[in-house]
Amino acid sequence: MASALGAQVAVAVPIRRHPRSSSLKGNNSRNSSWPGKLAWEHKTLQSRHMKIFCMSVQQASRSKVAIKPLELENAKEPPLNLYKPKGPYTASIVSVERIVGPKAPGETCHVVIDHGGNVPYWEGQSYGVIPPGENPKKPGAPNTVRLYSIASTRYGDSFDGRTASLCVRRAVYYDPVTGKEDPSKKGICSNFLCDSKPGDKIQITGPAGKIMLLPEDDPNASHIMIGTGTGVAPFRGYLRRMFMEDVPAFKFGGLAWLFLGVSNTDSLLYDEEFTNYLQQYPENFRYDKALSREQQNKSGGKMYVQDKIEEYSDEIFKLLDSGAHIYFCGLKGMMPGIQDTLKRVAEQRGESWDQKLSQLKKNKQWHVEVY
Repeated sequence: MASALGAQVAVAVPIRRHPRSSSLKGNNSRNSSWPGKLAWEHKTLQSRHMKIFCMSVQQASRSKVAIKPLELENAKEPPLNLYKPKGPYTASIVSVERIVGPKAPGETCHVVIDHGGNVPYWEGQSYGVIPPGENPKKPGAPNTVRLYSIASTRYGDSFDGRTASLCVRRAVYYDPVTGKEDPSKKGICSNFLCDSKPGDKIQITGPAGKIMLLPEDDPNASHIMIGTGTGVAPFRGYLRRMFMEDVPAFKFGGLAWLFLGVSNTDSLLYDEEFTNYLQQYPENFRYDKALSREQQNKSGGKMYVQDKIEEYSDEIFKLLDSGAHIYFCGLKGMMPGIQDTLKRVAEQRGESWDQKLSQLKKNKQWHVEVY
C-alpha cells in the first residue's frame, strides 16, 4: 500500500544526483530467520553504486543488468514483517530526488533507502515508515506507521540487494476559503521523506503485503497493471524485473500492459523508463496513458484510466478469460469508476460482472491495493 501518497504526480527524468550515503550502524541484526536474509556487513556504499540508483534511459537501453546476490531468489515464501512498529529497523537515506516536472501539480520525490540487505522484500510489497517526532493525537507516543509501496525490485536501484526505493508525493493542505497552504495540516511522513537528506536516519518496518506479489509460476503470463499517480510504484518494480534485470530464475516472455493515469505530461512517473521498454520489447510491453487535463474521452470529458480501460475492453476481457492477472494501485477513489466501467462492458458482452469478478478473485487473478 502506498498510503500517504497522492494521485496526480511525477515526471520520469533520469535522476542525476546520487550523493553518497553515510555508513549504517550495526545495531539492527535481528530477524535473521527469513531464508532470503543475508549477513551483510554494514559499510558505506561505494560511488560506483551511486551512479545507478535510478536507471537513466541510456542505461536502460543496454542489455539486461546483472544483479546480486542471487540468494535473494532462494526463498520459497516472501519475507513478512521482519521489523515491527515496536522494533523498527534504522536505515539511511541515500538520495531524495524531485521527479516531477514544473507543470505538474504538487511535488513527488524518488526516495532511495539503504537497508544494508537487512530488510529484504519482494516486488509488490510495502515498507512502513515511522516519521520522527511525537504522535499529535497521542502525546508521548511515537508517530504511527505509514505504508508505502516499494518502487524497486528486491535488488534495489543499485542492483545489489541493499536498497529500496519509494515514490512519495508531498502531502500539503490548502485552506478552501483562503486558498493558502496551511503547514499545520501537512502530511507528516511525506514531508519528512521529501525533506530528508543523504545520511539521514529513517525507521522502517515490514516488509508487508502479499496481495500485490508478482506471480512468476508462468513466465509467459499476461499482466494488466492499472495505476494512478504514485500507485505506479509496484509496477515499476515488476517491469524492472521483467525487462531490465538479468534474473536467471525469471525469464519473462509474456505480456505486460501498463495503464497510467495522471493529470498531465509533466506528471508522468518514470515515463522515459517505460517508453524505453516499449521500444525494446514491443511484443511484450504495452503502455497507455490517461492524462486528465490534456486528453478527452469519447464523450468530450476528461480522460481517466477507466476511459482507457473501456477503449481496450475487448482485449482486456479476452486476456482475463485467458488467465491474465489484473492489478490496481492508487487512490481508492479510482475504483468505483473502474468497477462501473467493467460492469458496463461486461453487460454489453452479455456477462454478469459480479460472477466474473468472483471467478477472477477465486482464480487469484484480481489484485487491488488502494489507499
